[in-house]
Amino acid sequence: MRPPGSVIGVTDQAAVHPALDPHVNGRLAAWRYALRTTNPPAGEIDAVTRWLVVTRAAVLPMTLFAGLVAALLAVGAPHVSVVNLLVAILGILLAHVANNLMNDLADTQVGTDTLDYPRALYAPHPILSGLVTKAQLYRAIALVNLADLAILLFLAGRRGWPIVGFALGGFLLSVAYTSPPLRLKKIGLGEPDVLVVWGPLMVVGTYFAATGTAPWQVWLASLPYGLLCTTVLMGKHVDKIPYDAPAGTRTLPVLLGERRARGLTRGLLATFYVLVAVDVAVGALPWPSLTVVAGLPVAAKAWRYLSRPRPDAPPEGFPIWPLWFAAIAFLHTRRAGALLVAGLAIAAGFGMTGY
Repeated sequence: MRPPGSVIGVTDQAAVHPALDPHVNGRLAAWRYALRTTNPPAGEIDAVTRWLVVTRAAVLPMTLFAGLVAALLAVGAPHVSVVNLLVAILGILLAHVANNLMNDLADTQVGTDTLDYPRALYAPHPILSGLVTKAQLYRAIALVNLADLAILLFLAGRRGWPIVGFALGGFLLSVAYTSPPLRLKKIGLGEPDVLVVWGPLMVVGTYFAATGTAPWQVWLASLPYGLLCTTVLMGKHVDKIPYDAPAGTRTLPVLLGERRARGLTRGLLATFYVLVAVDVAVGALPWPSLTVVAGLPVAAKAWRYLSRPRPDAPPEGFPIWPLWFAAIAFLHTRRAGALLVAGLAIAAGFGMTGY
């Protein structure tokens, strides 16, 4: 099987496994490497690289795109506050960081994350690898959440109580994803959790912070991007079936089985394009959003990989094994998300956004 990097860019972005990489020299190169691969390069790790790896900063563009979708939809709306918008985008990025840190802490405490579990295999686990201590992780979680609390108070003072609802909803779903007693990931509800958080809560919440309104068009417009992010989690949980099923972690792919779960992931991938078209038809998205069709070649390649089982071993230079479908879904999400943002930027430039 050809590695996905040969068709959709994995090995172009991360050509060498970190343990074998002799080419990363200098701090800026190390930071770029960590942001591309979620791994540190070989050798001594500086503090910035360490925290880029610990926070999984490589996946933060998923949240940045959600913020940009909201920002571009808000262009032209009455009473837009650029300050509120920028602060809200910072808030959702910090919330994503907090989510990553809290997930690693909770999964370690309940015994899900071990040295032979994928979280510690595709990248160094913050605690198990010794990158940080549990006390340092606690402090980082507290610091990031305090910063988000300050942002919440600032925005609530300017936009009122609905901001609290968006922020509190996102926080509770983030905690409930891995932490007892709910542990939504363990009962097949982690995937809907991601759809709600990366769709309505992030996009509509950021739009409301910027404009003080939350029209029906923005709620509908938030769903396609939320679906894209859900395909990434679906792919990741398909990759983890051999580990999760024996441990009793009943993610949606575990409940469905691999073949059906891959089929559902393909369905979500296709539904993204259908939803964008529907949103354009009903006026929830401007017609330049149809630039996403330029992502169909990548979607077709991702579809083909999702139509067959994962290979038995990673291709040479594949940096995040045992993740496979997650990487494929992430690369499609990055391409399609960027095209959606580009289409909205064109629309905003011609005064076609703002509700």
